[in-house]
Amino acid sequence: MEIVAFGVQTDERPILERAFAGRHQVRALDVFLNRDTAPIAHGYEVVSTSVNDELTAEVLQTLAAGGTKMVAQRSTGFNNIDLQAAADLGLTIGRVSAYSPYAVAEFAWLLALAVNRRLVPAANRTRNFDFRLDGLMGRDLHGRTAGVLGTGKIGTAFARIAHGFGMELLGWDLVENPQCAALGMRYVPRERLFAEADLISLHVPLTDDTRHLVDAAALAAMKDDAILVNSSRGGLIDTAALVAALKAGRLTGVGLDVYEEEAGLFFYDKSLDVVSDDTLARLMTFANVLVTSHQAYFTREAVGQIVETTVVNVEDHLAGRTNGHMLVTRGQLPAAVR
Repeated sequence: MEIVAFGVQTDERPILERAFAGRHQVRALDVFLNRDTAPIAHGYEVVSTSVNDELTAEVLQTLAAGGTKMVAQRSTGFNNIDLQAAADLGLTIGRVSAYSPYAVAEFAWLLALAVNRRLVPAANRTRNFDFRLDGLMGRDLHGRTAGVLGTGKIGTAFARIAHGFGMELLGWDLVENPQCAALGMRYVPRERLFAEADLISLHVPLTDDTRHLVDAAALAAMKDDAILVNSSRGGLIDTAALVAALKAGRLTGVGLDVYEEEAGLFFYDKSLDVVSDDTLARLMTFANVLVTSHQAYFTREAVGQIVETTVVNVEDHLAGRTNGHMLVTRGQLPAAVR
């Protein structure tokens, strides 16, 4: 059988093709799935998607009308999928429940260290043979406080690194993680975490309850010299409020691998285009802000695990089996994701 995969990155393509070799052929496309590209999937029973593909009710209807029975998403997040519409159409939706937490945790630390030690402006200077240190002073993180919002596998990996730096740990989550508690993490209300942490890193999923978790009130509660890192989902931060805080001269540094309006921007070459997103354009002008294009997960290990799980999901669907990665199984929506 031939599977069509949307939003496939150049470095991801050979991993995806090797994983399905001997089982199925993969038509790997670099275009993203949306209302305009959905007709490409006509005749394909299985469609594989990425986190920035648009699986709205309209797109899902087009897929179903073209014969698609399963969508295998190559990511943990699924806020881009209308699950109720998928269930109504009798589709099966699979995702990747987990992959290397170290990929994202290590990248979050890369962002934190880069903005703390002014790495990007320093590298830009030395490329021009400007070796002055003016304006490049950072600070020790040892002995300071790291606040971790979301202490699942990625948050725990981030906390372990913070512990290795000799930092105090504050955590916030719906359920306390004993592994984090063993590191000395104290779980506190998020308002206290915002107020006391020197470094704040976000590792929670995007839901109705967590959207704009970092809003104007949260930013106002933070220390003026705090560092904020988001390697989870862009919608966790109210970007307009963040820009206002930065314009007021607050926050030592901000590292963002995600952006709430990244769809249609991230993973594309926009270098020759006029970017109409004024909020993102303003955000990029701050010298203490580092924005990367949703690449925290992008390691050989993590992508390999993502693809392996995608293969399992497809094989289980074709065999009539279900597994813990399925969000919708032949139109049945589990209570946990309703």
